[in-house]
Amino acid sequence: QVQLVESGGGLVQSGGSLRLSCAASGMIYSTYTWGWYRQAPGKQRELVASITSGDNTNYPDSVKGRFTISRDKSKNTVYLQMNSLKPDDTAVYYCRVVGDLRYIYWGQGTQVTVSS
Repeated sequence: QVQLVESGGGLVQSGGSLRLSCAASGMIYSTYTWGWYRQAPGKQRELVASITSGDNTNYPDSVKGRFTISRDKSKNTVYLQMNSLKPDDTAVYYCRVVGDLRYIYWGQGTQVTVSS
């Protein structure tokens, strides 16, 4: 019954920017940790950014300084601002949230393609 709806993906040139959003709907009453992950063909899914209930953020070195995660608690929505995009950022991006009973929900994924 819980759905995470992602939007904002698309095709962008190297050096460009995109903003992804992920909105939770349905019977979810509490959210604890939100995260963005990505998976490119032939590679493992990797963490891109996370934000806790206390608004602490975490980024891997590959995106640090370029990506920013933020959250609107009243809307149960999380965002990922991506700047200075590189071809290596090309992947399917997935939103994840830890909700009630610490159950993990995943978004449907949105394609981000960065051309050189």
